Amino acid sequence: MFATIGLLLWLAQDAIRSCGCDPNQPATLEERTCSLTKEAVKQASTAEPVFFLKDINPRKANRTLALPRKTAKGAYTLDHYSAQERTELWTAAIAKAKSLWGDNWAVAYNGDKVRTQCQVHIHIGKLNTAAKLSKFSVVSRPSQIPAPQGAGIWIYSQGGKLRVHTGEQITETALVR
Repeated sequence: MFATIGLLLWLAQDAIRSCGCDPNQPATLEERTCSLTKEAVKQASTAEPVFFLKDINPRKANRTLALPRKTAKGAYTLDHYSAQERTELWTAAIAKAKSLWGDNWAVAYNGDKVRTQCQVHIHIGKLNTAAKLSKFSVVSRPSQIPAPQGAGIWIYSQGGKLRVHTGEQITETALVR
């Protein structure tokens, strides 16, 4: 079983590393790894920098995704975005999470080694209260959330502050399925 999981993680990492998404060539967006880039291209004409999609994975029925409208050729990671762009994305994702889940929200960004989509996206869901056991820091606002540098990151609110967990690859387990 662990060999199968390892193989799947290796294949996912290889798919992102060799990402062929090119927003200027629509045929490249037909690959499964480019489906979110394709959605971002469709949204490009609107003014808001972030848009939301319902997660289509049936095992994640209660999840929403926050995506930047900005696209790029190949795999693009959160640390490629400017501090202002990351702040806009985190701010929008957290606001959406609060509107959906009240005080029980969490947002998560999976690390580069386990991502299965080339387009940057934040998972939004209800906080899995059993998931609070990793390295974390506390910040006051989204602009203070660090760039993940290849790792995953997940965030939730506690005591009016944001608890930011870093150093993991698979972070969406912090959200209830």
